Amino acid sequence: MLTYTYISKGKFELAEKPKPVLLHERDAIVKVTLASICTSDLHIKHGSVPRAVEGVTVGHEMVGIVQEVGNGVKNVKPGDRVTVNVETFCGECFFCKNGYVNNCTDKDGGWALGCRIDGGQAEYVRVPFADTGLNRIPDTVSDRQALFVGDILATGFWSVRISEINEGDTVLIIGAGPTGLCALICAMLKKPGKIIVCEKDEGRIRFVNEHYPDVLTVTPDKCRDFVLKNSRFGGADAVIEAAGSDTTFSLAWQCARPNAVVTIVALYDRPQILPLPEMYGKNLTFKTGGVDGCDCGEIISLIKEGKINTELLITHTYPLAKADEAYGLFENKRDGVIKVALEC
Repeated sequence: MLTYTYISKGKFELAEKPKPVLLHERDAIVKVTLASICTSDLHIKHGSVPRAVEGVTVGHEMVGIVQEVGNGVKNVKPGDRVTVNVETFCGECFFCKNGYVNNCTDKDGGWALGCRIDGGQAEYVRVPFADTGLNRIPDTVSDRQALFVGDILATGFWSVRISEINEGDTVLIIGAGPTGLCALICAMLKKPGKIIVCEKDEGRIRFVNEHYPDVLTVTPDKCRDFVLKNSRFGGADAVIEAAGSDTTFSLAWQCARPNAVVTIVALYDRPQILPLPEMYGKNLTFKTGGVDGCDCGEIISLIKEGKINTELLITHTYPLAKADEAYGLFENKRDGVIKVALEC
């Protein structure tokens, strides 16, 4: 089968590999119908993910059709259309039972697909812990509507949930990339008073203004004063940092009001400094980490009900055989790209 594979630092290539087989009774084999390219794939390519294994098929955001299941799989069956969670998790350890599935202690737990084991930019993928990692897609929901459920949409949904947003709040989202946009879409469900999106890319600002006209936009150089002007208590009630640079990390806490929640979902490629003397007395609560994809069932229900729509984030579609071209476009942010779908 055709795959897109991490060869070595800086090098991904199309490669032929054998179709995966069941290795455990809780496995499923999924025929991938649609996958996407994620910024985390670029982090792997450039060596920013030390745990990534050379030779692994990349891709951790996908939907498909169940082809085969192990004897221990109860929740899905061959023929089911499913989303695939970016994380694999056993459902039985302390962290899984408490909803922290990103911290699953099983050897295959956490971010394994497309990082430590073969992922979904391929014709088929083996999914460990299929009962927890797969969610059925309703007949009324298309593959394109469901594509982001297992990764960036789960990240956006989770970041909003832990940010403790209340009706009437001022919410600042830093970064209008795919994850930031998913956070924006999910934050709207909380009915805040104002949502402010901080973004430096003019094309992404135009995208937000066109599709979400009630959302305020600002560039980083003007963000602090703008947030102060558009908030009630000296800053945003909740800040979601989804950009991942040195300047945006500091901007996040600087724009928060005292006693606010600052949620960091960006993936940084180097350590950040927390200047405690400068923020002394602000009494901020920081929440950090990657996606905790335990809300996928609820997200799919919201898509079915028409309350969440992320299909418009798919700005480009390529066949898997043209993955090199697709990656070039995405990595270099050409042609107004937000997300690229790969037809597998």
